[in-house]
Amino acid sequence: MRYPCVQISVSHISKTYAGNVLALDDVNFSFNHNGIFSLIGKNGAGKTTLIRILSTQLLPSSGGATINGFDILNQTREIREIIAAVPQEARAVPWMTPLQTITSYLMWRGYTHSDSREMGKNVLRTLGMEEQEDKKNRNLSGGQKRKVLVATALASEATLIFMDEPTTGLDFISRKELWNLLASLKRDRLIILTTHYLEEAETLGDLIGIMSEGNMVGFGSLGDLRKRVRYPLSIKIFSEDFDTSGIKGEVQKTAQNSIQIYTGEGEAYELAETLLSRHLKFTVQEINLNTIFESLVRGDELNE
Repeated sequence: MRYPCVQISVSHISKTYAGNVLALDDVNFSFNHNGIFSLIGKNGAGKTTLIRILSTQLLPSSGGATINGFDILNQTREIREIIAAVPQEARAVPWMTPLQTITSYLMWRGYTHSDSREMGKNVLRTLGMEEQEDKKNRNLSGGQKRKVLVATALASEATLIFMDEPTTGLDFISRKELWNLLASLKRDRLIILTTHYLEEAETLGDLIGIMSEGNMVGFGSLGDLRKRVRYPLSIKIFSEDFDTSGIKGEVQKTAQNSIQIYTGEGEAYELAETLLSRHLKFTVQEINLNTIFESLVRGDELNE
């Protein structure tokens, strides 16, 4: 079954806070997609401000956007009926149970008590939390508490879900469990996810947005972003003695007694032949999101 894709169009959005603090500076992008859109950037890059504007919690200083054709400034009621949000500061109410948490939220959205309770039970069952549905939230693990918040958003049947750093503070195992959960639920909805973990953004993101100082400096799939940087390939040589003079690319010595080289396809091919002929151990791979992020945030020259 194919589900209608969520359409988002952002046009020249800027936001200035009191004290002339510029949070967003003429941000533009658009897409028609279901899946996960990972939004990354340093602290203060503008991620949360953009999320709050798109989820109708904050007005832009200028510009606008539409979600499924609804205007964020003039059709907030229509937008709020199709979205749900898990804010960065969100916490499950300690003295409530997961089922009570979801039921009360759905009733607030207009569902009946019986429907809300049944929908809550169904989503908790989907997340493998049926045995925790009547436990107090305060007695759940950190990962389970975050799952309750995710479950609350999912139970709403929203086609667009905003999650602002949902895995912050979780241990690695709990993060991976939440990654698997989100990946399994993205087919029939769009999840906009902000995160500080670049591995998380790379693993989950069908689309990735890179923000820096209020600007969207990179947008697209991981493959699209690789085309934006000067050196798309990474070669790691497990030797300190290899002569790197004359290599076209960026050369770094590492703490593991090895050499890291970022370069283009032609240079990588020639270098690999040389390393093979000298029986030196090495790896070649496409650059990861960490390297792309650093490059675009620095403003390195892009390929033509």
